[in-house]
Amino acid sequence: MQSLTITTLTDSEILELLTTEDTSVVENLHHRARAVTQSVYGDNVFARGLIEISSFCRNNCYYCGLRRDNSIAERYRLTPETIIEACDNGYSLGLRSFVLQGGEDFWFRDQRLAEIVRTIKSNHPDVAVTLSVGEQDKSTYRLWREAGADRYLLRHETADPQLYYHLHPQEMSYDNRLRCLSDLKDLGYQTGCGFMVDAPGCTTEGYLKDIRLIEMLQPAMVGIGPFIPATGTPFGNCTQGSAEMTLRLLSVIRLTCPNVLLPATTALDAILEDGMERGVLAGANVIMPNITPMSERGKYSIYNNKHITGSDAAESLSLTSARLSKIGRKLTLSRGDFVPYGKYFESIN
Repeated sequence: MQSLTITTLTDSEILELLTTEDTSVVENLHHRARAVTQSVYGDNVFARGLIEISSFCRNNCYYCGLRRDNSIAERYRLTPETIIEACDNGYSLGLRSFVLQGGEDFWFRDQRLAEIVRTIKSNHPDVAVTLSVGEQDKSTYRLWREAGADRYLLRHETADPQLYYHLHPQEMSYDNRLRCLSDLKDLGYQTGCGFMVDAPGCTTEGYLKDIRLIEMLQPAMVGIGPFIPATGTPFGNCTQGSAEMTLRLLSVIRLTCPNVLLPATTALDAILEDGMERGVLAGANVIMPNITPMSERGKYSIYNNKHITGSDAAESLSLTSARLSKIGRKLTLSRGDFVPYGKYFESIN
């Protein structure tokens, strides 16, 4: 492992990195982030097979194409058998990590989703199962954890309560979102948080708050991506988020949380032809090839112009591997577990 000196970025340094027009400073930022990533995880970019299980959602978030009041959204719900079959297929291709993602769909509450997780883990004990299905009671999170779920992704969306209520209806609660993240960590999940870049109302100072909240939470994973408008939502005509700001924030997050698992998100790849590659070169080390059945893949429209890669799971993995190889990175199909802080500091001392 390369030896590095880890320094804490001050508030003024972070704000300067996010606002500077000096391209050499930005290039150095990305270079430092790459070096830190490689010191912890080498050239590996970990694949998580993404299965989008439902486009139904009880919530009415102002930015999301799946919001319950979006009358033009296409609704679907995968059967348990289809979800398990998608995992079986992904496993045969070498994948050892799966993400079940969907809206907050009551049909998948409690025992039904627990049984799906239990079956996946029974069929393939060596895989990691990640859930990303929103806010739940702690008892529900506990049930899924006991069924075998390893990880949970729940974006905090913003560290600014006022902005949170600008993005969400009043029936939702900033405090409850933080409660959920606390419960997930308490139950032993490898927990992921994150936020949108340049969502309506975002500010540079707000990103600083996000970074400090992330440092406090010490998550296993952070997912950020540019805001992309979704037709049929109150923010459908707003300006798309900046790829450049997203890349800077990826690098800053890598420097402030050296061992975090950091995806190059599909949203970044949707607005840049080489978004995945540039995300990795800015410090990301996770990608999520979509292995949802093709018959439903285009219906999970959380934002416009969603990028769909490959005609099936095998082709998606092959295309992703080829793209990463061109920038000197290796698509790794293992579980790709989080490296705890202690292990990281052992590697650099």
